[in-house]
Amino acid sequence: MKKSILFFLAVIMSLSVNAAEHHSGHAPASSGGAGGGGCVKAHLSKFTPPHLSTVAPGSDFSFIALNINSADQIKITVKNIPVDFDAEFKDPFYLIKAKLPESLKGTYARINIKVSAKMPSCELENGWLVNITE
Repeated sequence: MKKSILFFLAVIMSLSVNAAEHHSGHAPASSGGAGGGGCVKAHLSKFTPPHLSTVAPGSDFSFIALNINSADQIKITVKNIPVDFDAEFKDPFYLIKAKLPESLKGTYARINIKVSAKMPSCELENGWLVNITE
C-alpha cells in the first residue's frame, strides 16, 4: 500500500514539474522561424528630432529600426496622414528617413510608427510628439 501511494505521489510531482517547465508563461527564445512559437520584437530608437521638439512644416525626421526583416514591415503616419519614407539598411538595423507633411502647421503632431509581424503579439507601435510651427 505504501509503495503505491509513493508511486502515485512521484507521478503527480513529475507531472507538476513538467507542466511548470512547459507552461510557465514564457515564450521560447525563438526568432519566429518554422516550429518556433516566440518572436523577437522590433525595436525603434534614436528618434530625431527629439520628443516635443519645435519644428517647421515639412521638416525631416528619422529613427532606427532594429530586429525587422524588411522596411516593408513599417508604416508611418503623422496625424493619421500616411508618410512615405526612405530606408537604408546598415547591418544590423534600418535607418528610416522621412519628412513631415507640409500641410501640418501650427499644431502638435504624433509621428506614429507601426511595425507589422506574422504574429499579432510580435507587432509594435511607437512614436513621438513634435510641435509644428506656422
